[in-house]
Amino acid sequence: MSKFDNKEPDAVNPALTRMITEGSLSRRSLMKILSAGAVMSSGLIGFSGAALADDKPVKGGKLRAAMSNASATDTLDPAKSNNSGDYTRQYMFYSGLTELDKSLMAQPALAESLESSDGISWHIKLRQGVTFHDGKPFTAKDVVYSLSRHKDPAVASNAFKLADQFKTISAVGDHEVLLELNSANFDVPYMLATPPFLIVQDGTKDFSKGIGTGPFICKAFMPGVRSIGSKNPNYYKPGLPHLDEVELIGVTDNAARVNALMSGDLHIVSTLSAADCKRIKATADFGVLESKSGMYTNLIVRTDVKPGSNEDFVLAMKYLQPREMLVKTVLQGYGDVSNDTPVPPWHPLYNADLKPRPLDVEKAKFHIKKAGMTGSTVEIITTPNIEGANEGGQLIQQVARGAGINFKVRRVPYDGYWSSHWTKDPVGYGSINPRPTLDMLFSQFYLSSAPNNESGWKNAQFDQLVIAARGERDQAKRKQMYGDMQALIYDHCGTIIPTFISSTDGYNKKVKSVEAWPSGMMMGYRFHEFAWLTA
Repeated sequence: MSKFDNKEPDAVNPALTRMITEGSLSRRSLMKILSAGAVMSSGLIGFSGAALADDKPVKGGKLRAAMSNASATDTLDPAKSNNSGDYTRQYMFYSGLTELDKSLMAQPALAESLESSDGISWHIKLRQGVTFHDGKPFTAKDVVYSLSRHKDPAVASNAFKLADQFKTISAVGDHEVLLELNSANFDVPYMLATPPFLIVQDGTKDFSKGIGTGPFICKAFMPGVRSIGSKNPNYYKPGLPHLDEVELIGVTDNAARVNALMSGDLHIVSTLSAADCKRIKATADFGVLESKSGMYTNLIVRTDVKPGSNEDFVLAMKYLQPREMLVKTVLQGYGDVSNDTPVPPWHPLYNADLKPRPLDVEKAKFHIKKAGMTGSTVEIITTPNIEGANEGGQLIQQVARGAGINFKVRRVPYDGYWSSHWTKDPVGYGSINPRPTLDMLFSQFYLSSAPNNESGWKNAQFDQLVIAARGERDQAKRKQMYGDMQALIYDHCGTIIPTFISSTDGYNKKVKSVEAWPSGMMMGYRFHEFAWLTA
């Protein structure tokens, strides 16, 4: 397709520290120990496993789903989307030029084809006969407008850095677009398949109505509360969607979300905790869908402010990560140990030479002393709905006492966290959903100029490698480049990733045609397009 934050440390509890270090602490014991400040968080992002579809889908019905991501900043503007709730909502109402299938391959959607011989000039032929929800025909002008918005600083698009690659975007008649890049990038079909690049109508300024070409027409949108979509009778994909109506509800309280599922008020809920998975699996009428994903919760240490501007402090933090304990107790096995890079071990471009650093209090103590921070107190900001953030922060607090440093864990509300705390606190947590390519992941979160550069890390060599890898067609050279980039992150970056988190969500078994897609929760945020309900 490419053709497509000073006092003596608190007393150390040697027995507890030993159990954490050895990974021999049970989840129940962990919860008792952390009960003074830890409440199970619910930020596992994903919809996975598989419920096999019946041969003959039933048409009609209303499906109600609950998302863990909900706040007053919820949006229907693709350029402003930044969490799984936004993505899932927007895929109800909009379509992209391309889309990712369950094998993470880019497939044609509103574009019939994308062709480029050099990775610079991309000829995009558009599907004809497609209409927007208000009846207006879909044309090249809509594509030019949608892509050009990301380059406008006034829009403040979350995809600004990605779109910085676009040199010119021009219409060639009504059904063809020529996209010229500043330099070669053979991942363009994959980039255009991501939520920010969903197509909106030419000239749109008010996004509250969600007028697009997607499978559902927006009936209601209340940020932080709910979104309702009714079936688009003129959807360009024959036979889809099956449902007459979908309601997406924002429920940030984990227990409330799961209770509503099991009482029959909801059909699907996102982001289960490990305890919820166990509870749901004990029933006959509900299931847990799980798959490996590239999603991760990360401890962000800003390297452009104190204390993270001291490399020894950052390295000490990497040796204070109870990786195995997090997987065993917090995630209950629904995850994998990470080596602090955002590339999961099953990825074909993973650098296997970069071994995960063990929990080593003595090495951490050495680097804390070298940084001149023995006896200091540093604040870690956590929030609910980021899986492992509360527990991870308190585990670090415990083991770090043996390293001669105090950590104060402060939990803040989830509502407003992403706008007020994420990437702003000297030490805090983030949660990143999977991306289809390493270029997108690195460009959005690790480039020196990236708007979402979480740790404020800047490395000229890394930046050069990112650009060069985009246009490299030799797979061996490309793998070496991405391996070198991972090594730079491993050695120098302040974004610390202790684990990757499996996608786990709950569903009523009356919901059919849901399956595991590694592109993100709920079938890559698009479950509503394919799901149907039995009687």
